[in-house]
Amino acid sequence: MSLFDWFANRRKSGSPVSEGQEREIADGLWTKCESCSALTYTKDLRSNQMVCLECNHHMRVTSEQRIQQMIDADTWVAIDEGLRPTDPLKFRDRKAYSDRLRDAQEKTHLSDAVQTGIGQIEGAPIALGVMDFRFMGGSMGSVVGEKLTRLIERGTQQRLPVVIVCASGGARMQEGMLSLMQMAKVSGALQRHRSNRLLYIPVLTHPTAGGVTASFAMLGDIILAEPKATIAFAGRRVVEQTLREKLPDDFQTSEYLLTHGFIDAIVPRTQLKKTLAQLVRLHQPTLRQTPKGTQIPGIKTLTTVPE
Repeated sequence: MSLFDWFANRRKSGSPVSEGQEREIADGLWTKCESCSALTYTKDLRSNQMVCLECNHHMRVTSEQRIQQMIDADTWVAIDEGLRPTDPLKFRDRKAYSDRLRDAQEKTHLSDAVQTGIGQIEGAPIALGVMDFRFMGGSMGSVVGEKLTRLIERGTQQRLPVVIVCASGGARMQEGMLSLMQMAKVSGALQRHRSNRLLYIPVLTHPTAGGVTASFAMLGDIILAEPKATIAFAGRRVVEQTLREKLPDDFQTSEYLLTHGFIDAIVPRTQLKKTLAQLVRLHQPTLRQTPKGTQIPGIKTLTTVPE
């Protein structure tokens, strides 16, 4: 039954429906697809991991929803939750950076644009980082870079696969060069992780752009992406103006990148947990090759992470 049929039946039965009730029902119980405009019962949509039942459009989800979708129940242990951003450059345009941070923290209840932790995926332990686009467009500042670096270093110490779900507009301009430094810092941690024969999988979601694309989003052993995700470095208009030519309609989509060899697979969100679990299990023999107690190169240079 559609939403409109429901209202029609209510009116025919003589039950009064106030304007406030209509708005509550429309806003709370039903969700309109951004792509095909289909109305779907919100409970059914959530059970399908916020993927439209009509057109398969992948709606944007929060970092909390991602963790619930990917990690086994009661196995998630968050780390470095106390790290909070500052305003070292005293940046101000139309609004002070410190005020923007405070607004984003109040809106999302997050300290910054990424959550990190250790959890299990179908029984296999992994180190997981999940970026959240709600927090200043998922931009990568000093705290985002530090939390991801510490996550990767912990994964190296504990010999865990690392998975990072990317959703970002790029480096955070309000932190200037301090933000750009995070590209090299995270990439260096990933190189130490790889030198110890450990698995790293980035999952590219809509959108993944800028400095994130130019660093850890494209450094995976296996790179996965969601369907029709925008994945880019520079914006489409910038590229068109530079090249002075019209680009294909599917340019900078996950399908275009798959065709041209930039990513390895497109995985629907409903299949992501199963796919990641299979990949981790396939690489378990390699992960066990280093005997317990063996000195791992680079460990002495790792950042100390409080338990």
